[in-house]
Amino acid sequence: MIVLVGSEKGGTGKTTIATNLAAMRAQEGFDVLLLDTDLQGSATYWCRTRDDAKVAPAVFCAQKFGRIDDEAAKLTRKFDDIIIDSGGRDSEEIRSSMLVADRVYIPISPSQFDLWSLTPMAAMVKKAAVLNPKMRACILLNRASTNPSVTEAEEAREVIGQLNGLEMSSAMLRDRIAFRRAVRDGLSVVEMKQKDAKAVDEIQTLYQEIYHGQK
Repeated sequence: MIVLVGSEKGGTGKTTIATNLAAMRAQEGFDVLLLDTDLQGSATYWCRTRDDAKVAPAVFCAQKFGRIDDEAAKLTRKFDDIIIDSGGRDSEEIRSSMLVADRVYIPISPSQFDLWSLTPMAAMVKKAAVLNPKMRACILLNRASTNPSVTEAEEAREVIGQLNGLEMSSAMLRDRIAFRRAVRDGLSVVEMKQKDAKAVDEIQTLYQEIYHGQK
């Protein structure tokens, strides 16, 4: 399966999501390639940190820029799963990745700026779906407040429900320090010695939705 974690807007937590999914997929015994298409190279640094710390299982990582679709299609012969981490902008990388992706996850924080970015993303998905009808595109609320009195996430869900062509993920990730600590150490939150049970539950909900069709 090819999963693209992409958004036109930067700072939405794409790399954190992609690296967690890659590590969790590897834990289930699959050969996973984390394809870093972001010029910042954050996913690549995460993989190097993981390798330097000799964390098992290994997650393979490669950088690729420009057209992604042909190369990604070829790599499916070598790897069970490919997770593509895209940069936060409209680019050739994200558009071409949509041509081969089975699932597209568009992370947004529950802010008006992020909500505005969904309109061009919906148009991008609609165009790609003509050539890749198997693709499913989902919006994922990320970095939602952990404060139960803050209702931004619920309000964002109501607005998003009005967009055509994009599904709403049943998962939601909150702004937990565990995600940042895991990335720093080349880990997923499920691999940390001192686990944050809530962070683990949130990322597992997303993982099950993507790979086991559970909502």
